[in-house]
Amino acid sequence: MIKEAHILVVDDEEVVRLSYARSLASAHCKVEMVSNGQDALQVMGKRPFDVVLLDLRMPGMNGMTVLSTIKRQWPESEVIIITGYPALETAKEAVSLGAYDYLAKPAGPDDIIQVTHAAMNHKRWTLRSEPAPACPALH
Repeated sequence: MIKEAHILVVDDEEVVRLSYARSLASAHCKVEMVSNGQDALQVMGKRPFDVVLLDLRMPGMNGMTVLSTIKRQWPESEVIIITGYPALETAKEAVSLGAYDYLAKPAGPDDIIQVTHAAMNHKRWTLRSEPAPACPALH
């Protein structure tokens, strides 16, 4: 049985948080939302999340600092950067810090569901302790 994914949405814009949460709730995920990086790290300290959807530009702690902290303290959590200010430099930095993916806003509901599902699959395969089942021989 596949467990329900626990997702944390971190964005300073309420409309964005609600949009992502609504999309993921329809995909049967448990979603929590916070508006800044400091709150994200506090919530992660209480219970780690499978996937974190993280904005880069927020008041206070920026997304790169949050990403770096999450990957250092909770390396099994997958982080997806979603930014309204995409740039090649920040994409490279995010990936080097351990981000699973990097998306430009606006990201539609299907994009959010698809990237979250892919991140969960990646996490499941990464944490899998037994070898993957062999593929049946093709006849």
